[in-house]
Amino acid sequence: MILLAVLFLCFISSYSASVKGHTTGLSLNNDRLYKLTYSTEVFINQGKGKLQDSVGYRISSNVDVVLLWRNPDGDDDQLIQITIKDVNVDNVNQKRGEKSIFKGKNPTKIIRKENLEALQRPVLLHLVHGKVKNFYSYENEPVAIENLKRGLASLFQMQLSSGTTNEVDISGDCKVTYQGHQDKVTKIKALDSCKIERSGFTTANQVLGVSSKATSVTTYKIEDSFVIAVVAEETRAFGLNFLRSVAGRIVSKQKLELKTTEAGPRLMSGKHVAAIIKAVDSKYKALPIVGQVFQSECKGCPSLSEHWQTIRKHLQPDNLSKAEAVRNFLVFIQHLRTANKEEILQILKAENKDLLPQLVDAVTSAQTPDSLVAILDFLDFKSDSSIILQERFLYACGFASHPDEELLRALISKFKGSFASNDIRETVMIIIGALVRKLCQNEGCKLQAVVEAKKLILGGLEKAEKKEDIMMYLLALKNALLPEGIPLLLKYAETGEGPISHLATTGLQRYDVPFITDEVKKTLNRIYHQNRKVHEKTVRTTAAAIVLQNNPSYMDVKNILLSIGELPKEMNKYMLSVIQDILRFEMPASKVIRRVLKEMVAHNYDRFAKSGSSSAYTGYIERGPHSASTYGLDILYSGSGILRRSNLNVVQHIGKAHLHASQVVIEAQGLEALIAATPDEGEENLDSYAGLSAILFDVQLRPVTFFNGYSDLMSKMLSASSDPVSVVKGLILLIDHSQEIQLQSGLKANMDIQGALAIDISGAMEFSLWYRESKTRVKNLLAVVITGDITVDSSFVKAGLEISAETEASMEFISTVQFSQYPFLVCLQMDKAEAPFRQFETKYERLSTGRGYVMRKRKERLVAGSEFPLHQENAEMCKVVFPPQPDSAASSGGWF
Repeated sequence: MILLAVLFLCFISSYSASVKGHTTGLSLNNDRLYKLTYSTEVFINQGKGKLQDSVGYRISSNVDVVLLWRNPDGDDDQLIQITIKDVNVDNVNQKRGEKSIFKGKNPTKIIRKENLEALQRPVLLHLVHGKVKNFYSYENEPVAIENLKRGLASLFQMQLSSGTTNEVDISGDCKVTYQGHQDKVTKIKALDSCKIERSGFTTANQVLGVSSKATSVTTYKIEDSFVIAVVAEETRAFGLNFLRSVAGRIVSKQKLELKTTEAGPRLMSGKHVAAIIKAVDSKYKALPIVGQVFQSECKGCPSLSEHWQTIRKHLQPDNLSKAEAVRNFLVFIQHLRTANKEEILQILKAENKDLLPQLVDAVTSAQTPDSLVAILDFLDFKSDSSIILQERFLYACGFASHPDEELLRALISKFKGSFASNDIRETVMIIIGALVRKLCQNEGCKLQAVVEAKKLILGGLEKAEKKEDIMMYLLALKNALLPEGIPLLLKYAETGEGPISHLATTGLQRYDVPFITDEVKKTLNRIYHQNRKVHEKTVRTTAAAIVLQNNPSYMDVKNILLSIGELPKEMNKYMLSVIQDILRFEMPASKVIRRVLKEMVAHNYDRFAKSGSSSAYTGYIERGPHSASTYGLDILYSGSGILRRSNLNVVQHIGKAHLHASQVVIEAQGLEALIAATPDEGEENLDSYAGLSAILFDVQLRPVTFFNGYSDLMSKMLSASSDPVSVVKGLILLIDHSQEIQLQSGLKANMDIQGALAIDISGAMEFSLWYRESKTRVKNLLAVVITGDITVDSSFVKAGLEISAETEASMEFISTVQFSQYPFLVCLQMDKAEAPFRQFETKYERLSTGRGYVMRKRKERLVAGSEFPLHQENAEMCKVVFPPQPDSAASSGGWF
């Protein structure tokens, strides 16, 4: 027993001694000076480009490391001094030769004397168990220079044992994993986990967003508890989801290698590290090891006013269809983001009426506190002299890439005020709905302004009595897509009159599948089958479409199929086309439809041989391995041959994400009296009306009315030309991603991707009693520019990559109906004109003194006009009546 006790005490004693002498991280020997070489280099190229084709630079030096103090109570508590010496800067691309921006320049001229002196001042690193407890340097040194020293110091933080932990270094508070193998340790840093304060924003929609990938691996070669070599590599890759050629990659490398050791200063004695630091130099201060933010000076940059004067000619109304206009719009937004309120107001107040709409687009798209205050000060919503500017401001708010609570709060405040135009008041509420949705997508549903806006929309809809107010709040809800608003939409869909019922139903159509529950589908089925009241065809067909798009049950599909044959003529044909389109395009509901069609009662000649001109068709505009663009066109006519509704949709898909790029709906009703025809069931008392409604990039716009009422119709028929009515026109900032990145080498990287377009969507409806013909026309003109800019900055040298792509395109849809006989003839045409597609790439290296190297590349090709089938029957008959012109754009159509 006594022997066991003695053995136990011996074990404890030896264990304690081993712990006291053991180091869990790097350990320096007493009285030794470690001489190392160090280099950090950065490469920038486009995506999959080769490193030898990159731009970038290398900063190299010698490094002296010495142990100043070790805690007498534990070897794992050390204070080391790190000194950078003999600094040099050169190219990473050795092919540069005579074109090297560093050729003939010594480090003092490149880095500048004061920066070089700061870089070569020693720093102190307090290590406890191999981890950085404190980083000591001198105050008021240039931040960019201190970051370079932080990048080197962070390499000395490591542990010898395997495991996962959190560490704070220049990259922030990061999750790291160590893998120990005898004389080698590998550290893998999860860069996505790093918590560090940096400015930036992105677009919420994945289709328009940016994908990124970041990796960091550091390998330590250890000998005698100290490094003989460290190799670190950090990679940052970016790519635009929508256009994969807009991509870039940053590779940052660090290399630290031990060359020799020699006799060094003796250890300083003392128990407290603070006293030791004070004895070394009382000017040392404890600073964060985390990288700090700095901004490089812009020497010789023009003021906001000067820049505006150089680009304003490109933003004249006649130039908006050109890519050059969009490119200058994007550059001007970047200038606006650094401007103050007074500078912005000065330009707004001095500009003429032709350029003000474009200027309002840019100021609103800047999305800074100063730009918001400036534009709100400039616009007077109580005046009817600036209606166009007010509308452009509101639509730019609706398309905002990263709206904040302050913008929503400002619009709520404006809505509670007075307006010179009721149309503007309605637009404010509609855009409030769009902002609510965007803020909720960014986890901002609980923000005070969002909560207030929800109450405003839902409460307003519950209390509204006027038809105009009900429509306004329904449009806002159609944008906001609040789950709690579904019961109200169902109520108005089932019990509301004509236009209100149809608007509520189309609002439900925008909700995702999880929200269209069995209870919702039960109400929609009642609407379609008219179990409680008679509904218009537009309402019934929309209700059926929602059911078929959202996991319909076997009985849902069977009852819809059995109804075909019992419906009005054109509605029979329309519903049959919808079913056939689902089967042909292999939509999710196609499987259950095929099961139902095995029953003879649902699938027979009598049901599937219904004649008519209404149709529904879905096709591909473009299809690739990662993305697809689809179009859908459905047209519903009344029994007398007059257009009831045409609906053209374009949707962009990337993986499981999608973006409703555009929807243009032209509706008409109550026109049967003009040709002495009998209205369809449920539509006997409708007022004469025609109008256009549009969704653009997931934002419902305020509908446009062609005419409303019989007297208005006759007045416009007698006086109006066939000139189109503008639905939306302006410059839209669509893609907006900005990110500041702290590289672990100490360098700062910035990545900005912006995309914008100039768009003009117009629609027209012509009606001729003499020729017994009606024609609708929707035209979409646009110019698109996407730019990517990646830079790595050390404050004295910068390298970067600029990528851009641009196009100018147009698409036109025309439907013509001749109703002099039945079945009447319908011709559908959709033209996509040929369009240029240009890509640019610029790589550069630039010294702060002004000397630079630039390499440019350009690619251009012509994208041929495309033909899109609009109907599966008699596609060639259009050409007999309207033969294509020899120099016309490619088109497709069909009489049927």
